[in-house]
Formats: sequence, C-alpha cells, structure tokens
Amino acid sequence: MPNISVSRSVSRYAAAWTAAALLVLGASAGLEAHGVSGKDAVFLQGLQGQAIGPLLYLGAKHMVTGYDHLLFLVGVIFFLYRLRDVLLYVSLFTIGHSTTLLLGVLGGVHANSFLVDAVIGFSVVYKAFENMDGFRRVFGWQPNTRLAVLVFGFFHGFGLATKLQEFALSPNGLVVNIVSFNVGVEIGQFLALTGILIALTYWRTREGFLRHAFATNAVVMACGFLLVGYQLSGYFLPTL
Repeated sequence: MPNISVSRSVSRYAAAWTAAALLVLGASAGLEAHGVSGKDAVFLQGLQGQAIGPLLYLGAKHMVTGYDHLLFLVGVIFFLYRLRDVLLYVSLFTIGHSTTLLLGVLGGVHANSFLVDAVIGFSVVYKAFENMDGFRRVFGWQPNTRLAVLVFGFFHGFGLATKLQEFALSPNGLVVNIVSFNVGVEIGQFLALTGILIALTYWRTREGFLRHAFATNAVVMACGFLLVGYQLSGYFLPTL
C-alpha cells in the first residue's frame, strides 16, 4: 500500500511546478519587454548631456521590474536570517553587477545579450537548486556560495549593459549618466530587497515556512529554466 503522506507531498510539489509553468508561460509574451523600450528607449536614444535624475529613475525602474534579477536575489537571501549575512551577499552581488555594467558600457565590452541573459536565468536555477540542498544530495559537495553570488553578479551587470548597448548613447555626459543609472539600480535593489525581506521575515514566523521551502524553490527553479529556454530560443532561432 503506498505511503499516503509521500503521495500527498509529491502531488503538492507537482502542483507547484505545474502552477509555476502555467503562470510564467502565460506571461511569456511579456518576457521580451524586460529591456528598455517605449518612451524610455526614445529618451535614451535622444539623450544629449547629463540627465542624473531621469537616469536614476530608469536604473531603479529596471531593477524593480527585472524579474530575473529579483528571482536570483530571492534565492540568495531565502535562508539568510542575519542582517549581516544579507548585507554581505548583497554587497558581493552589487560589486559584481556594478563592475560589468560600467565595464560593458564605458569600456565597450560586448557580448550576445541572449547568451548573457541565459546565464542570468541559469543563476536562478543554480541558487534554487542550492537552496534545495541539491549539490550535497546529488553530488556530495557544496560549492562556494559567496564566490557564486559574485560571479553571477558579473553576468547580471553585463545583462544590464547589453540593454544599454542597444542604443547609440551620446558620449556627452556618458560617464555621469551611466554612474547615475547604476546608482538608480542600487536604489531599486534596496527597495525590492526591503519588500522581499519583510515578506520573508513574516513568512518565517509561520509554521509552514520550512515545510514549503523546498516546493517554493522548485517553483523558482522552474521559472529559471523557462528564462534559460526563452533566451536560448532567441539565440538559436532568431526572428527572420
């Protein structure tokens, strides 16, 4: 006779995966809108001279609406209970993405945006898998989490850079504008993390947090796989 509790657990995880797939697939038409578009794109294209305020806003907006960045950050702080640890890991991520954002735009370092974004999607898969204790269970070892957050931070920053590289940005005031955009990203990251931390802190006080942590990270992993697949399809199957 099958174990009823195990069957229920498997069913719950399967339902979570299915719900995640349907949710993200339903929103897949909007995945392409993650870049800078609409009025923001027109503004950047015609920008001449310094525009500190608008670039602060655009940077913050990009981070707050950047589902791939936010999913990774959710994974990073999911099991961090001390504020000191949160600050450490977020600082590593910040150092990474700030470095490659500035290097990509100001240094003229280019890469295919689809491949960079595919790695960003993989970073979501990686962190969720780690939170599920997948490395110890499957491979019997644990990678250096701090190093992984820093390295993936480089890719997240490069992803931001590829969005800006799509425009012929005027060299007039470029340094100030890109630094302003980067500061805006940090502001957006702070606002997003504050909300995420408040939600996680409240959830951790509830009885079901640890019981549902595995399923939650499975959902995050499913979203990461979908992001990877979407970006790779854009790379291998370009629009004709």
